[in-house]
Amino acid sequence: MDVAVLFSVFVGGLVLGIPVAVTLGLSSLAYLWLAGIPPVVMPQKMYAGMDVFVLLSIPGFILAGNLMNQGGITGRIIRFANALVGWIKGGLGLTNIAASMLFGGITGTAVADAASIGGVLIPGMKKAGYPADFSAAVTAASSTVGPIIPPSVPMIIVGALSGISVGQMFLAGAIPGILMGLAMMVTAYVISARRNFPRQQWRGIGEIARSFSGAFWALAMTFLIIYGLLSGIATPTETAVVASVYALVVGAFIYRELPLRKVPMILVESATSAAGILALVGFANVFGWILVSERIPQAIAEGVLQITDNKFLVILLINLLLLFVGMFMETIAALIILFVPLLSLAQAVGIDPLHFATFAVLNLMIGLTTPPVGVCLFVCAGIARLPLMPVVVAILPFLLTNIAVLLAVSYIPALATWLPSLLTK
Repeated sequence: MDVAVLFSVFVGGLVLGIPVAVTLGLSSLAYLWLAGIPPVVMPQKMYAGMDVFVLLSIPGFILAGNLMNQGGITGRIIRFANALVGWIKGGLGLTNIAASMLFGGITGTAVADAASIGGVLIPGMKKAGYPADFSAAVTAASSTVGPIIPPSVPMIIVGALSGISVGQMFLAGAIPGILMGLAMMVTAYVISARRNFPRQQWRGIGEIARSFSGAFWALAMTFLIIYGLLSGIATPTETAVVASVYALVVGAFIYRELPLRKVPMILVESATSAAGILALVGFANVFGWILVSERIPQAIAEGVLQITDNKFLVILLINLLLLFVGMFMETIAALIILFVPLLSLAQAVGIDPLHFATFAVLNLMIGLTTPPVGVCLFVCAGIARLPLMPVVVAILPFLLTNIAVLLAVSYIPALATWLPSLLTK
């Protein structure tokens, strides 16, 4: 009965549009009250969920991304991406995807990517003659690459939950992220060729060199982060702090587009964003503790293994479950609630933990572009000034493309494990 109330309140909150963190808290509080458990357990479990050292890197990476974004990074990355692929048919669509691949290596969050790049490119694409629905769809779809290509906030959460090295997680996402980007570029090109979308004028190797020079310091941040983690010089938290200082220096003194008077405001905005994520982590940890105490994860694992213990079928079932959950639940909440029990199931059938973690995060990133709770869909539809449904229809080819990459990563473990094994020997 208590568990039924837990899920009823949770589902009801989602249906009513209550924020996921609040819904998790209300449903957990209702369970504790009915089960006669002292309410003091709730803050204790919340604090336990947030009191993980690696989670301190999240505010640092968010601050670094915000400093670089305010310091002129978006325009420089878009210019470089446009110089590389803008001359191809449907060039601004390809530029959008390429910019997301480059930008994602700095922010680590899909929503930041969708808002920053979408704010520039969606109006620009519409002005150049691209349909508004295509412009919003390609921006929303490509924004999901951000948390796959390192650094990645969801992968930091996974590392905190499972003990998997965050550095290895970052490396494991590199090849799948690049594959996603390239596959979406092919899709955008095919659509553009069929619908005769415009292309940009070829501006020569000189423009590529000039635009790369302008974007160099921004792009170098990704290599700084990866080198710090792989070399063992710094922990993820220390790397995030170094990245923030680097971003401040580059934005204020190299690009000279970040006025120092804006820094306090950026600090407040970054702290607010990080606090929202960590509050979600805390409430989700309470919810997850209740599920574990009721042995629901074990029941899920036992139920699946009673159906089949075939590794390939279990991978398919996990993918279907995560794709479905991603349609309704925020990524971090879904990871905290489902990752550990599904990891146990995956290991029971011989799936490498690093491989599983990679395709689990990839699954939930795709969920950011699926209705009814696809956050990136809402952001891009708002920028394009469109209702949601035209964008949903326009994004379908990109969703199919991303699911194809997901299946490839799910069934070819080397796509996730080869690079970490090569560089961390």
